[in-house]
Amino acid sequence: MLTKNKMFFIIKKDLSSLENLLHETVTSPVDLITDIGNHLISSGGKRIRPALYLLATKSNPNLDKDYVMPLAMALEMIHTASLVHDDVLDNAATRRGSATANAKWGNNIAVLTGDYLFAKAFAAIAKNDYGTRISERLATIVCDLSEGEILQNHFGYTIPDSIDIYYERIAKKTANFIATSCEIGAIVAKLSAKEVDALREYGYCIGMAFQIVDDILDLTSDSKKIGKPAGNDILQGVITLPVIHAYKHGENSEELKNIIENRQMSLEELNRAINIVKNSNSIDFARQTVTEFLNRAKNILPDSLPQSVRTSFIEIADFIGSRDY
Repeated sequence: MLTKNKMFFIIKKDLSSLENLLHETVTSPVDLITDIGNHLISSGGKRIRPALYLLATKSNPNLDKDYVMPLAMALEMIHTASLVHDDVLDNAATRRGSATANAKWGNNIAVLTGDYLFAKAFAAIAKNDYGTRISERLATIVCDLSEGEILQNHFGYTIPDSIDIYYERIAKKTANFIATSCEIGAIVAKLSAKEVDALREYGYCIGMAFQIVDDILDLTSDSKKIGKPAGNDILQGVITLPVIHAYKHGENSEELKNIIENRQMSLEELNRAINIVKNSNSIDFARQTVTEFLNRAKNILPDSLPQSVRTSFIEIADFIGSRDY
């Protein structure tokens, strides 16, 4: 959990409170919903989105914690609900090393649980009257997540024509949500329009970097660290930055393309595809791209932020660049 990381020290108590609030939120008169909700919350999520939101709110020391916390909960509920639906679509058996809701309780129950979590999130937003701007931002995020997943599924097992298409997809799947988490934290903290925009751009950049690091780890790490089988993206037809680069600039482009487009690829073919990418300079290219996004993120942080908040945002960017899980 993030409470163990020094970069989140100034929100350590808030993150602990968030865990309690998440468990309270999924408690239902229907015991099965409570069981599934507690299983999902206890499965080791990083809490990146609510943590960034909470950190942004620390720019204003006069905020009421009871007003701030429900929105942190809503962010994590939206994220968790989207993952539950993704796992159903991907027929995933595990996430973060734990059984998925669909694996334990079936697709129908999992989908309905995801719907329940979405509803709990937006009920909290409505109850606490965060205003139309924040409500609109979060509704847009749900649309982006849906669009991103539809694009990923519709164009699976197909290498995009350009890296920009890939960027658009990961923005919808990951970066826009992280950007919005930072942005609404700044809005709640009543920062200036310029500061709000800067924190949104910071969130977008670290979100892009975060996803590209995931892409790299899928090819270079082991299943124990990342909580899913190595090469799972390729197996699922999800085409990531290192694969796109290897196809466009590597020496075995056609062989790689043929493997990628095979929806019944064997384990041997999967390993061959991974090796083709690793033997190119595409992993290094992806790492350089991560560095560029993280430098943009750090450079755009407003000097007007409290020093402890600004330092934490910089440490988060550095952590994303160096993480191995």
